[in-house]
Amino acid sequence: MAEYRDRVRPEWIDYNGHLSEPYYVLVFGDATTALMDIAGLGPGYRERTGASLYTVEAHVRYLREVGADAELEVTTSVLSVGAKKVRLCHEMRVGGELVATEELLCLHVSGGRATPFPAEIATALDTHLAPVPDYAGRAIA
Repeated sequence: MAEYRDRVRPEWIDYNGHLSEPYYVLVFGDATTALMDIAGLGPGYRERTGASLYTVEAHVRYLREVGADAELEVTTSVLSVGAKKVRLCHEMRVGGELVATEELLCLHVSGGRATPFPAEIATALDTHLAPVPDYAGRAIA
């Protein structure tokens, strides 16, 4: 599992005094970037290869309200790695309590099309494999 931390900033608070919806996704996006850096998909890789991850599907669950100045802890797990795609799961906690989750399907893209992961990147992503949580893969009913 990869870890990312951030703190809720005053400008992220909505008119109800809680973390506004788009900032959950912003923090989850930063957590994805942190995993990319750890797995070798960082800026150097992008400059060298022209390839990156593109999110093609996302499902966010907002479970608890998050207040101003909260310390956010995001853990990122890899649920599966295919030839050209990776499925990720982020879990956001405040003080150890689960407050939100995001499940992502990402494609490895170069030159405007999906391309296979290099072996060393696939291996690096595999080191973060974790069991699929019970809430993953659900649709909105």
